[in-house]
Amino acid sequence: MNASQARREHRLTDAKTDLLKALEICRSSANNIDVAGTLKALGQIERDMDHAEAALTVYQEAAAIYRTEGDELALAHTIRHVADIEQKLGRTDLAEPLYREALALYRAHPEAGELDLANAIRGLAILTFDTGQDNESKNLWQEARELYAAASVEAGVTESSRRLTLLAAR
Repeated sequence: MNASQARREHRLTDAKTDLLKALEICRSSANNIDVAGTLKALGQIERDMDHAEAALTVYQEAAAIYRTEGDELALAHTIRHVADIEQKLGRTDLAEPLYREALALYRAHPEAGELDLANAIRGLAILTFDTGQDNESKNLWQEARELYAAASVEAGVTESSRRLTLLAAR
């Protein structure tokens, strides 16, 4: 797909155009999983373009498809992105249940990766940190740090440690 290369080359408008064409083709073939995958890719481009509301709309449509199709791992990935956007927009009341659902799906799925789980935990840990839920935030940051360490993601370990230090100072 040309959209992936265009995104790597920071040609976001071209990537979006390619994905909109691909979405039209997927919709005409009535393959819901392909539609959802294309919507997720389009959502990422919209996020890259700093179009949060547009990204939210396409991610929500993809999530609805994954929910209907029963693809729980793809649903977890997608609703985590929705939660990230809702949190960025300051709507923690909408983000929190989505993070919790994504975490439950990741924890229950045998193929969920440590990094995916860590990233979902990170989102909820930021939310609980920002909303003063210090005990839960501490537990989440500790778990995230362990998972990032296991996945050899030093930036995640560093951020988790920094957040734990901030929590200890409160």
